[in-house]
Amino acid sequence: MGERTEALDAAEKRRIAKQFIEALPFAHSLKMEVQDIGEGVAVIAMPWSDDLVGDPRTGVIHGGAVSALMDTCGGAAVMTHPEAPAGTATIDLRIDYMRPAAPGQLIVTRAECFHVTRSVGFVRASAWDEDEERPVATAAGAFTIERPKEATT
Repeated sequence: MGERTEALDAAEKRRIAKQFIEALPFAHSLKMEVQDIGEGVAVIAMPWSDDLVGDPRTGVIHGGAVSALMDTCGGAAVMTHPEAPAGTATIDLRIDYMRPAAPGQLIVTRAECFHVTRSVGFVRASAWDEDEERPVATAAGAFTIERPKEATT
């Protein structure tokens, strides 16, 4: 019984990443929806909800919900990168909040895995509401690359 060593094809990686995200209870609770995925890029949206409001006076969504969206999207971008196997976990994620998201609006994040080493995938991401010219937040992150174990025979 030989271990599978060939890389997953792009369509299979997209399927695995999308299925993984849709199966995450946290992503499901935040109503995240994959809009586009593949070749090291992911776009995921999250609708505004009363349950996600961080400041009841203004109706602004909590930064933690935006952070979760950006983290999930960054991981998906790594999972679909041509040089990375499908498994990943967050090592580091720096988020710069640029402005509050407008209450009631969908938030969309686009993440791109722009560089891969043997064990780390590097990601840049942006999140925005209906005003796509002014990001709500930007992020830079590092994610693990889980490579198949070498056969020991």
